[in-house]
Amino acid sequence: MASLHSVTGWDDEADIVIAGYGIAGAAAAIEAHDADAAADILVLEKMPEPMQGGNSRASGQSLLISKDVEALKDYQRRMSESNPIPEAMLSAWAERMVALEPYIEQRAREAGAQYIHGAGWSERAAILEFPELGAREAVAHTATILPIPSGVWLTFKACVEQRKRIRRVFESPIVDLVQDPDTLEVFGVIAERGGKRVAIRARRAVILATGGFENNLDMQRNYYGLAQAFPLGTPGNTGDGIRILQKAGADLWHLRNQGQSGGIWPGFRFPGHPTVFLRQLFFQSFSWIDIGGTGERFCDETAEWQLTHYKQKVHGEWIDLPHQRVGRMHMLFDENTRIYNNLITKVMTWNAVVHQYDWSDDNSAEVAKGWIVKADSIAELARRIDRDPVVIEATVARYNAACAAGKDPEYGRNAATLQPISAPPYYAIEIVPAIVCTGGGARRNIESEVLDPAGRPIPRLYEAGELGSMFSNLYQNGSYLTEAMISGRAAGGNAVRLAPVAR
Repeated sequence: MASLHSVTGWDDEADIVIAGYGIAGAAAAIEAHDADAAADILVLEKMPEPMQGGNSRASGQSLLISKDVEALKDYQRRMSESNPIPEAMLSAWAERMVALEPYIEQRAREAGAQYIHGAGWSERAAILEFPELGAREAVAHTATILPIPSGVWLTFKACVEQRKRIRRVFESPIVDLVQDPDTLEVFGVIAERGGKRVAIRARRAVILATGGFENNLDMQRNYYGLAQAFPLGTPGNTGDGIRILQKAGADLWHLRNQGQSGGIWPGFRFPGHPTVFLRQLFFQSFSWIDIGGTGERFCDETAEWQLTHYKQKVHGEWIDLPHQRVGRMHMLFDENTRIYNNLITKVMTWNAVVHQYDWSDDNSAEVAKGWIVKADSIAELARRIDRDPVVIEATVARYNAACAAGKDPEYGRNAATLQPISAPPYYAIEIVPAIVCTGGGARRNIESEVLDPAGRPIPRLYEAGELGSMFSNLYQNGSYLTEAMISGRAAGGNAVRLAPVAR
């Protein structure tokens, strides 16, 4: 931390300083603005303006809507059994979730956007991730705001921009808090602007909404235990908030859950792109398999794993699929799959939505780039991806035999997807473990106050969104964006009601 004695002068000041400009930061700014017409609110965003929005902008935009407090509470309790959420927090969250839909509808009306039931990119009215744990009773429906992609983010961005007293400054990451070293009370932040450190006074409070640590491989290895992991969302989520909170005296939680709450998905990574592409969720043909480091298959590739955020049930427990623990991975496919399936998901992820990379519909441009390896035989394909041809030919032969028999004895793949890899030429693309988001950060309460190791709130410090999320194990689709709204509203509303600091 930086003490008041280290600050020789303030370069800027505001009533509320918000670090991070995704849905959580935007919700905090809107709530603080609407609660106090005179409040000066400053939002500091690490990324350049064209890359604003954090993971909120690149996510699937799904919103969980529930109408039953007790059912929702029971569902989340059962999903969090391995690392229980405090009961008081769980109850208050469920109550706020059930009351949230009118708030979302109001934001959409303000922005002139269309709020709809459904995910927007799927025909399902409700995405039920874990029915046996109570999803059907807890989830009334899934909702979103058009357009797809980014409709929810665009709505909140528009609502912030309509409130002219909310100042936004880009390319201004915070690097420290200004605190009393004894009481830990927060008086402001140290940020970087144009390569210089600037001190910004927060007359009432600081809110951290800086996201997670998906794009920090060192943190992934040491905090979560993943040898390789790459972000699907913003490249700006490098764990800045966690480092600041550690220094600030906060207690940390949910850095290493039983499973990555958002899941570990199959992605594609290429030079020149800081984040990864998400593999297609809805294939039109199925003449393809995935292989791991041994050259053999390692899961039922065509199951709808997105419906459980890439969790599988093993020995009665829901755990991450093995994409992070099977070594080097490739997807192998034939000409039919190449022609009829765009290999990536275009309605979400940073590369598709923000960088707007236009992956060719038949993948021909990516074959020409060398991103997808092509060969006239399976043996030659294996050599070109540095695999043992004998092993790969045997793996493909076993799979093709399963297709002929109409039954997959290895992984129980749906018979309708057992289409042989038999139409040359043949192709391979490397798969990497792809991370949706992380939930670790400072322990907080339902009012978004950051807590120290004794469970006491650190004065004038709040946290919202993915950083320090309450979700501790399994994740129900649509919960992160709604939690960002709830925690952002609590942070903004509580912060702006504080009396200005006396010094």
